[in-house]
Amino acid sequence: MARPFSKIAPDWWDYTTIDPEILADAAKLTEETLFNLSRPGFQVHYYETLEEFYVTEALEYIEAWKQATADNPVGLCGPIGPTEQLPLVARIVNALEIDLKHAHFWSMDEWVEDGVPVSMDHPLSFSRANFGLCFDRIDEKLKMPLENIHFPSGDLDAFSATFDQIRCATMQGGQGDVKHWAFNDPVRREGDYVDNPPSPEEYRKLGTRVVDLHPITILQNARTSGGGYVANVPNKACTIGPVETWKSEKVSIWHAGMHDNPFGMRLTAFMIANKLCDSAVPMSLLGEHPNVHFHYYRPAIKKVEAEMH
Repeated sequence: MARPFSKIAPDWWDYTTIDPEILADAAKLTEETLFNLSRPGFQVHYYETLEEFYVTEALEYIEAWKQATADNPVGLCGPIGPTEQLPLVARIVNALEIDLKHAHFWSMDEWVEDGVPVSMDHPLSFSRANFGLCFDRIDEKLKMPLENIHFPSGDLDAFSATFDQIRCATMQGGQGDVKHWAFNDPVRREGDYVDNPPSPEEYRKLGTRVVDLHPITILQNARTSGGGYVANVPNKACTIGPVETWKSEKVSIWHAGMHDNPFGMRLTAFMIANKLCDSAVPMSLLGEHPNVHFHYYRPAIKKVEAEMH
């Protein structure tokens, strides 16, 4: 039976093209049954307050960086979205006087315009956000050397190679409306992928690259970061891929309810827990990663039901 066309963007693959029974089963999950999806290799965590949620997220940076030594450099790969943890990271580093000279950081992604990554002058620049919210706030004597801060720009093969040279303790991220981590979006419905999206095995071979962004992703970023001004959001980005993700010891995804919705936060957990991998739902491929953690701000889980206002 042919797969349906997307309800949102018919020229693309996305979660509206998968088995309707999976969508229905995910929508039925309650707080309890969602929490009980934990299994070896996939753990679900709940937090009652946003303070605890974001402090715990910030501490993942600290836990990774404290492991770093001259002989064993260690880093964390982190997102812009969420960003609330970033000022907390700087405060904790300063308060505990953690020397970051052997620590590393990878940024997950960066916007691309006219074929090149945007500069820090761009209002939506991820590098600008990382420095402004975190690295520029760290005491001078404790700061991470600039050569230890890696952005997916310039030589993308060289960027990818650093994941073989430095141990990535944690790859941390949020989840977008299109069910991506980083900018690992579903692909267009064209060429070899007219009838089916890439197989999970094929998609997992993708490394750091320039990607076309799904319309859902463009609209989301206009909403969350640009006051709805779609014209200011690039339609391409550089992003880390599954190749780098599988070189990371842990994948840690943070759901505060600010980016994806109650249904989306259920769907990916359901698919990962049951190893229902489908590249139309890129996050579902993490069902094959050996150490994935989903963190939820519990009040954001809510219910999936019709509610008219």
